[in-house]
Amino acid sequence: MKKVVKYGVITIIALLAAFVYYYVTIPAFNIHSVGTWWFIIGAVAIIGFAIEGRKLIQEHRSGVEFIKEEKKLKISISIAGKITLGVLAVLLVILAIGALLSSPIINAKKYQQLMTVENRDFTQDITEVDYNTIPILDKDSAALLGNRKMGSMVDMVSQFEVSGDYSQINVNNKPVRVTPLTYASPIKWLTNQSSGIPAYIKIDMATQDTECVKLDQGIKYSKAEYLNRNIYRHLRFHYPTYIFTEQIFFEIDEEGTPYWICPVKKFNIGLFGGVTIGNVVICNAVTGECTDYKIDEVPLWVDKVYQAELLMELYDYNGTLKHGFFNSVLGQKDCLQTTNGYNYIALEDDVWVYSGVTSVSGDQSNVGFVLMNQRTMETRFYKIEGATEESAMSSAEGQVQNLGYRATFPLLLNISGEPTYFMALKDDAGLVKMYGMVNIQKYQWVATGNTIQECEKAYNKLLKNNGITSTLEKKSKTMSGRITNFIPVNIEGNTHIYFALEGEEEVFDVDLTNTDLLDIVKYQQGDMIEILYTDDDYPAKVIKIK
Repeated sequence: MKKVVKYGVITIIALLAAFVYYYVTIPAFNIHSVGTWWFIIGAVAIIGFAIEGRKLIQEHRSGVEFIKEEKKLKISISIAGKITLGVLAVLLVILAIGALLSSPIINAKKYQQLMTVENRDFTQDITEVDYNTIPILDKDSAALLGNRKMGSMVDMVSQFEVSGDYSQINVNNKPVRVTPLTYASPIKWLTNQSSGIPAYIKIDMATQDTECVKLDQGIKYSKAEYLNRNIYRHLRFHYPTYIFTEQIFFEIDEEGTPYWICPVKKFNIGLFGGVTIGNVVICNAVTGECTDYKIDEVPLWVDKVYQAELLMELYDYNGTLKHGFFNSVLGQKDCLQTTNGYNYIALEDDVWVYSGVTSVSGDQSNVGFVLMNQRTMETRFYKIEGATEESAMSSAEGQVQNLGYRATFPLLLNISGEPTYFMALKDDAGLVKMYGMVNIQKYQWVATGNTIQECEKAYNKLLKNNGITSTLEKKSKTMSGRITNFIPVNIEGNTHIYFALEGEEEVFDVDLTNTDLLDIVKYQQGDMIEILYTDDDYPAKVIKIK
């Protein structure tokens, strides 16, 4: 009876220890999870050596009986040890073989084909820039704005801090970064967790407008929770076999409702290799309600499914393994890889990861660049030879070296039909002070300005001085006549002049934010005028007054 009680207590303690380990580490029950294999190996080792330890204790206590039964006990110990070591050896061999059979060494072709890359034309895909749809801030600058905004929220600043997520997404076709608040300390969690996190920070990456969005109901499921409402633990209890990516994303839908976007790994090669995304679990951050979607069924408002680093890794497999694994290490013929950084660009109401593409040999030039869709994994390659991003950043910093500003990792834009690096220039405090534009193919062509408009004007002037005619001028038309219906109009805070020409049906728009068109104020109804314009939009855009 005593033995039964003793073994019952030991069993309960073991089960309790296993539960605590599971609750803390929350491993997936999935053969594709390396963590699962190590959990099994650890459990076998603990159980096996616990049995051995118990027998050794019995032997020690048996005294004289141990001497009499020495031979028998040694055989018993040897069998138990061999069984434990044998099982451990088998598990370790399976783990090692699984890792080898999943590696690029023997699966180079499969890895190379994980991502499909389409060659595209830059000028057709990337339209001329609209500064209302491009992010002019990087994550670090957004964090400064977020912390500054939080410091002004006197009713929350003592209880909450700003999380470091800052996911870049598109909301109503505008680039924004969003991040939830988090509890300032475990004590603040204890006193506030019943009502949850009351707000999130939203930053317009084009205008730098920062908003603390207060919620009617608090965020109950987040990374800041400690118990069952911790988002990772909440996901694991709902989906015990799913292997989620290391990074999950905080997003909001078009109505501003907060969600966690939780991609699920798909292993395409062997036990552990060829990771892409197979499913996406979307969890309402307020209610905890979870919905599981196949990758091709993810709602269109979701922007971040594939992590930028995963997309770059998949592209590197595509670019380096064209002629096998050993060529990627030794000969490196035709081997291409992404450069040492990336940025985001808004295109077709999705967020795309941008990175340059260079040869593995590590020269100081790019052979092109790649755009990778974070929702669909669609990948587009544009063959444009030119300077690497780091070279362009150095060129821009050289223009303002007396001020000591540092360039952010650039965006790729279409300026007057020219592929152009655009970057912010920040001071030592991390604040954006100026902007720079660098021509990709002629990276000695550098323009800077205190505002984006000033920078673009200087860059266009630089292009014109070097014989580059803007795309707008290339497709422009000329018209002259007597002005009729000369009307000033205010559009989103900017002054425009609308007018028509006598005998013509076209209506013309002069945007006075373009300082080259300020001569229009010298004209009035009845005056003769000659203009260059484009009729792609209505009203027609005036680009030059002759």
